[in-house]
Amino acid sequence: MARLDPELVPLGDMAEDLPDPDVAANLDEVRARIAAAARDAGRSPDEINLVAVSKLHGADRIVAALAAGHRQFGENRVQETESKWPPLRERFPDAVLHLVGSLQSNKAANAVALFDVIQTLDRPKLAHALARAMDRRGRRPDCYIEVNLGDEPQKGGVQRVDLESFVALCRDDLALPVTGLMCIPPADDEPSPYFALLAKLALRLGLPRVSMGMSADFEIAVAFGATEVRVGSAIFGPRTSPGAI
Repeated sequence: MARLDPELVPLGDMAEDLPDPDVAANLDEVRARIAAAARDAGRSPDEINLVAVSKLHGADRIVAALAAGHRQFGENRVQETESKWPPLRERFPDAVLHLVGSLQSNKAANAVALFDVIQTLDRPKLAHALARAMDRRGRRPDCYIEVNLGDEPQKGGVQRVDLESFVALCRDDLALPVTGLMCIPPADDEPSPYFALLAKLALRLGLPRVSMGMSADFEIAVAFGATEVRVGSAIFGPRTSPGAI
């Protein structure tokens, strides 16, 4: 029998019928896999930051990860983060939140208030909005520039040909705290060439952080130099209802 991909499980009754994941055990397994991949690549496991992507998961699963000692989390949407994270951060003030989904310019101020890292900076209008919001709020979350290496029109991200000038705008003209690059390779392509290219671009631009790799390919990303991997279903299991908090 074919194994069910948890990312493809539909929401609703089917997801509800599946057993709750053992989040702590899953975290241990993912960390062990990251460590093994790092050692195979001649790297220290301490170089890789595991971002547990908790989008569309309820607070119970997030609390399980927090109780297991994990502190780095990724969310896709400002509104969902506002609805579920404030009480969690009251209990766990050292939690670090990464925005890993696309950000509308009119939500820039909310994102600056909520997140510690914004991984999806990808256009001048958003860069200007973030710069204004950071100046007003006196808070400066790290920013990664998302790069659309597959030239996919349905995805966000800066085109490779525009990357150098966009980095200059963000880092030099607007003084944004740009510290890394992020990518999501095309779903049906072998990810290795994209990971290798993103790491090369980050090195060329003097950016120390490289966010790449998700549940299906994070070990490959580690081999090619990822400093952040974004793992959701391998930790939290199938996503719950979009309205769950």
